[in-house]
Amino acid sequence: MKSNCQLTFVGIRLRRLRVPFCLLLSILFGNLACQDHREPPQPQITPFASGLVAPLGVETDAKGQVWVTQAGSGTANDGQLSMITPQGQVYPVVTGFTSQVSPEGAVFGLNHLLLQGTTLYLLHGVEGRLYTFDIASFQPGDSPQTAPSLAYEDIGTFVKNYAFANDTDASDLFNLTTGPGGDLFIVDAGANAIIRRQATTKALSVFATIPPIINAGVDTLEAVPTGIVFDGQKFLVSNFTGYPYPSQKAMIYQFDLQGHESTYQTGLTTLTDIELDANGQAVVLEYGTWTGQGFADNSGAIVRSTAQGNTSLLSNLNFPNSIKRSGANTYYIARTFDGTIQKITL
Repeated sequence: MKSNCQLTFVGIRLRRLRVPFCLLLSILFGNLACQDHREPPQPQITPFASGLVAPLGVETDAKGQVWVTQAGSGTANDGQLSMITPQGQVYPVVTGFTSQVSPEGAVFGLNHLLLQGTTLYLLHGVEGRLYTFDIASFQPGDSPQTAPSLAYEDIGTFVKNYAFANDTDASDLFNLTTGPGGDLFIVDAGANAIIRRQATTKALSVFATIPPIINAGVDTLEAVPTGIVFDGQKFLVSNFTGYPYPSQKAMIYQFDLQGHESTYQTGLTTLTDIELDANGQAVVLEYGTWTGQGFADNSGAIVRSTAQGNTSLLSNLNFPNSIKRSGANTYYIARTFDGTIQKITL
């Protein structure tokens, strides 16, 4: 690797050589501009909100407000939906959601959420429910509603009763996106499947299943789906991979409108979420690197993934769990175990 001094020296020499050439081109061809060889701006990371209890799902609205699901402590029914103003002020919106903790210490409850118009859809993995909430009914400072007051649909029962080819007898409604006709497409991290909910009738069907990952031709790993996006032509689905969480074995699957699966990209690690950038390209979160005893601190990353390859955008993140783009270059990242939301400009 060249030192900073060498890079600066080379850059100065090249610029001095280009200037007269560019002037000559300008004289001969009018408005032909020189190519800009400046380095792209460095990512900017800003603390946005803290003191949250296992934040997971992140969504934004037209006012720049951020809506966040908090899974809770796992020791009481303290899961909640919160709204964060653009200035970082946190307001409780709906409280009292079920929160449970597994023997391994993982908290289960509210997962991801999605805004359509003024309707906010919230997935609850433990209860197997799709909750709805009208954000227009809330103003900062209002007393929070309670979870039992919200309308919901039971989707978990449908999933558990479905006879999958590789049936796990489990359901964990985890993430969702909008597809053709406004239908909801929900990834179930328990059943390893995509569930389709029709917008008009609310009828449920299995759109596709997530195939397992063959590790080095020996192990078969669960491809646990964690995120889903629709780019107008296909669905892209990120996956975490099952134990022992090998590096560079996570994949992004793509599904056409008929639910046929193919591989979009490989060589990724423990993906927790996927988003589309302003150009419609996939941006994914890598949770971290498994050491054999646990995941290494500050080993997470943001990666842009295209059909041509993967490009790291930001590294040294501490267990990032979800990502949401707002505007052209701003992203909100939830760090569940830290209880924080970060604002990142890429």
